[in-house]
Amino acid sequence: MQTIRLRVNDKIYKNLMWFLGHFNKEEIQLIRENDEFISIKEYLNKELEKIETGTSEFISIDQLDDGLEAIIKN
Repeated sequence: MQTIRLRVNDKIYKNLMWFLGHFNKEEIQLIRENDEFISIKEYLNKELEKIETGTSEFISIDQLDDGLEAIIKN
């Protein structure tokens, strides 16, 4: 499946969405890029960059479990 990104004039947006809505989910999946989507995308790109550069900090499963237990107790 391919992903494309379009900037659409407000005058034709409603008509385009109507047209795209006639395809089933296996053919076209609409991904709306709102502020939350863009914010999460930027965060994940930064985290990926940290991993690729070796500056990311990792914890073990045991450390995660201990941290979660501490949160649950409070």
